[in-house]
Amino acid sequence: MILNHLIALTIAVIIDMVFGDPPHWPHPVKWMGLLIYRLENRLNKGSNKKGKGIAMTALVLITVGMITTLVTLVSYALHPAAGIIAEAFMISTAIAQKSLKEAALTVYNPLKNNDLGEARHKLSWIVGRDTERLEEPEIVRAAVETVAENTSDGITAPLFWAMIGGAPLALIYRAINTCDSMVGYKNEKYLEFGWASAKLDDAANWIPSRITSLCMLIGNRPLFRSRADAWRVIRRDARKHPSPNSGWGEAAVAAILGIQLGGINYYKGIISERATMGDAQIEMEKNHILAANKIVTSTVPVFLLLLWLGGVLFGLAVSWIQSSLFI
Repeated sequence: MILNHLIALTIAVIIDMVFGDPPHWPHPVKWMGLLIYRLENRLNKGSNKKGKGIAMTALVLITVGMITTLVTLVSYALHPAAGIIAEAFMISTAIAQKSLKEAALTVYNPLKNNDLGEARHKLSWIVGRDTERLEEPEIVRAAVETVAENTSDGITAPLFWAMIGGAPLALIYRAINTCDSMVGYKNEKYLEFGWASAKLDDAANWIPSRITSLCMLIGNRPLFRSRADAWRVIRRDARKHPSPNSGWGEAAVAAILGIQLGGINYYKGIISERATMGDAQIEMEKNHILAANKIVTSTVPVFLLLLWLGGVLFGLAVSWIQSSLFI
């Protein structure tokens, strides 16, 4: 079965590279978001918000898991090829390589034309921080941080879980991530209700984020230092991020490009000072957005190769154990 998962997730990457997420196509993440929105409106009130948040998260994950498992089982019952194709299409909806890179380009293109106002506006579509007064270096930093952080969340983490559990686990991961993006905020409204979503998201991304940072370094030669020195910088800085996982991608991109990420952001006028990632060996400029996209392009094949190696070795180990038991 793991071989089928590997074939399906590889096809899924190709599907996403070609088609991405056309805005008018039906998409499971939109349905997940609608379900989460309705449940949150009904449950996020009164007492025991943490318990209600746990119930909401569980209901969303069970719903997504049951639907995707049913589709997968029916497809494989028809024919193994039908099962692989069905899984590939479902997994492709859980990853967003093309969309992530296109989002970064919507910020880069107006910068290329010296249109700071339009760049700020487009940046506001993809980040939560205040963008109205950002100058070019800060616009670039925000775009690069978004690409770096979402390489794991939006691409490699769902592929990792797809290898283990096929389309159902990939879509369950995407449901966890969607719950966290909608209710996992540390504010008065969501601190208790979003607790389960935030903790699950941290757990689901712990392994993939670290593997992703390593794949970034394998697939991309650092510009101003050796790979060994870059890995030292990644390990030094990744843990400084308030998220236990996001810092690994940001630190890796910073170390590879020789730039510094992190620093001061504003959210609805309130200052938020983040620890810095990497060393400023070169000044931030708009072409670093393109460079961040290239890092993604180089990282995904390396990650796929590691998944294939891990999956094949796991399959061989299982076969060896089974044969040993029946000798």
